[in-house]
Amino acid sequence: MSLLRRLLDKPWLGAYAGALAIWLATIAFTEGQGGAGVLTAALSFATFSVLVAIGQMYVITLGPGNVDLSIPATMTLAGAVSMKIMDGNDPMIVPGLLIALGCGAGVGVFNYGLIRLLRIPPIIATLSSSFVFLSAAISYSRGIRIKPPPLLADFTTWIVAGIPVLAVAGALLTLAMSVVLHRTVFGRTVTAIGQNPRAARLAGLHVDRVRFATYVMCGVFAGLTGYLVSGFSGGAALNMGSEYLLASIAVVVIGGTSVAGGFANLPGLWGAAMLLFLLVTMLNTYGFGAGIRLVLTGVIIIAVITLASRKAVR
Repeated sequence: MSLLRRLLDKPWLGAYAGALAIWLATIAFTEGQGGAGVLTAALSFATFSVLVAIGQMYVITLGPGNVDLSIPATMTLAGAVSMKIMDGNDPMIVPGLLIALGCGAGVGVFNYGLIRLLRIPPIIATLSSSFVFLSAAISYSRGIRIKPPPLLADFTTWIVAGIPVLAVAGALLTLAMSVVLHRTVFGRTVTAIGQNPRAARLAGLHVDRVRFATYVMCGVFAGLTGYLVSGFSGGAALNMGSEYLLASIAVVVIGGTSVAGGFANLPGLWGAAMLLFLLVTMLNTYGFGAGIRLVLTGVIIIAVITLASRKAVR
């Protein structure tokens, strides 16, 4: 009973259990063939979902209404600009990374400017800016797909003993951001704002400054992901970030972060990201289409939100 209560208190653990169950069902259907390969692929693609979800998670933790819908456009812009600047040259890898991060930071500054100065709700502000920056990416790249530097491509696809090196780096970054969330003034202020912004302001916390930094950080993570996805997939594509709009929100919610703000959970992001990828893999293996995948993803999100709401009422 005590173990069951712990599981109910931490519903995000169900994401890991669900991912394991789906993986077992997939390899059972294929009679054990390709099980290790599926797991390796899941770790690789889950890394990208987790990276964008980290920034989105911090934004959502700020409280109701806070969400960044410009992530796909930011990824595309950062990927397109960095790939063109590097032009396939290994010595330009670090400058390309800095440019990608700078693009993300710039989007974050622009987003918060719309939110703070023009008093536009975050959903509308970030959705509107996404059209601006996606158009900028299209104009800048002109539809030309430039290959990444060989070293960057090798790093993003490097696998050691069946484990992607990129996933290890992503796990370390997740750990670092967990420390930031729970052990720093910035992280605790983000949580306090999500719980009660008025009380946080009366307590002397720099609410506006922290909100600004959070949106900028979300943009930076989107820019980093766009840079890495471009290296992984052989260049930046104009639709490369489209699937991460839903994924960035779904991974956060399924991972155990409260949609009402004030509570965030970083370990759950990996379980949720693995669950979503393995779910798609299983449906593809069984011959189901994308429509059923989207329906099941929506059902999972609704179920998690319902469980979280019942817990809050208690």
